[in-house]
Amino acid sequence: MAAEEAGVVCRAAACLCVLCGLPAAGKSTLARNILSSAAQHGWRACVVPYDDLIPVHAFQTKGVVGGVKLQETHTEWKLHRQALLRCMEQFLEKPQVLAELPSNCQINRAAWEKCIQALLQPEAVDCSQADQAPLLFLLDDNFYYPSMRYEVYQLARKYSLGFCQMYLQCDLESCISRNQSRSAPIPTEVILDMVTRLEPPNPQKNSWEANSISLNTTDDLSKCDIQRVMELISSALNNPLSPAEDNTEQKEADRLRCATSVVHQTDQACRRHISEAMKTARENQLTPELMRTLAAQLNESKATFLQNLRKQLLQEASLTQEEDIDVERLVKRAADVFDREKKEILLRIKNDNR
Repeated sequence: MAAEEAGVVCRAAACLCVLCGLPAAGKSTLARNILSSAAQHGWRACVVPYDDLIPVHAFQTKGVVGGVKLQETHTEWKLHRQALLRCMEQFLEKPQVLAELPSNCQINRAAWEKCIQALLQPEAVDCSQADQAPLLFLLDDNFYYPSMRYEVYQLARKYSLGFCQMYLQCDLESCISRNQSRSAPIPTEVILDMVTRLEPPNPQKNSWEANSISLNTTDDLSKCDIQRVMELISSALNNPLSPAEDNTEQKEADRLRCATSVVHQTDQACRRHISEAMKTARENQLTPELMRTLAAQLNESKATFLQNLRKQLLQEASLTQEEDIDVERLVKRAADVFDREKKEILLRIKNDNR
């Protein structure tokens, strides 16, 4: 599928640049430096600040399917992120028309209009050449899961745009200290939680993350750092991605393969938990009748749990070979959830034995 077939009106080169890292790692500061350098290059550039565009209430998890939370898939927050990408896509197709924001998943209109006005009316670009000046979108967010970054990559590939990533590596103490000095700091617990979730770009694991660099932002960025950043962006602009061929059947096969592997390994882990529960029950001298009841309830719980897990995995989007799924991590999360269910069942049966 050619870029023209995707409906792109704007022929100027364009690049989606992902800025990722912990809160207060220095993403906004880096973005300001890039905007200044972009103006010197004659590029149209804007920052897409997710914190300003997505309302705070969207970060609240609404529920869990099958007892397992996988990559925040079922939160209002992800719907807002997808709405933001759709707005970017609409701008790429019709740059002179403000994107209509979905009524059921609205982002901040004023903040969005401010973003694209910087592209439509760039101060440092010759008006006669503005339409052909390269476009640069700086996506400012934590982007702690690869799946979040992969969505941006997919958009870049669909429209034959450049794509690159900057990972800002800053020590935890500095991030916490900088955050506390802000006028509206986020809770320290949020930063501590994100440390456990953050998965930096890994080109060895994900080939699509090859165009990435890591910057140490514990101290101030040097001129050399900014030069590296601008060279990466220039390279991405000059080497846009090729649109992907339709491989729906392969994607479906990959989803099924991944789901089968996770469910199989989780089944084995659940069986071990059931064996542990039966051993504990024998040590507590449960009656034979209660032992049979315990075994029946545990196996029934396991069957339902695995069925829900498989259903949820198959509903997950874009499990492709390019974005490998951490099966081991998913299995551990699922097994931990079932372990809690096992303990609750065992406790009820033990109470019946009194």
